[in-house]
Amino acid sequence: MARIVLTGNLQLHTEGVSELELDVNTIRQLMRQLTTRYPGLPADFEDEVAVSIDGTIYQDDWFAEIEPDSEVHLLPKIGGG
Repeated sequence: MARIVLTGNLQLHTEGVSELELDVNTIRQLMRQLTTRYPGLPADFEDEVAVSIDGTIYQDDWFAEIEPDSEVHLLPKIGGG
């Protein structure tokens, strides 16, 4: 199972959980499992995070693959302007 690390304010909506292991294959599956497990997550949280899989950052790539031994970090998106 992939190791998932929640950063920033996400822990406020996950009962303080900062790390967990999930059996997921894509970012889309990860987001679905998180919203099912933690219904207190904001409705738009998927739009507010970038996902790092084994050190590579993905933004809005819902079908990026997650391997069983991957380390996945959910990070606040940083806007530019």
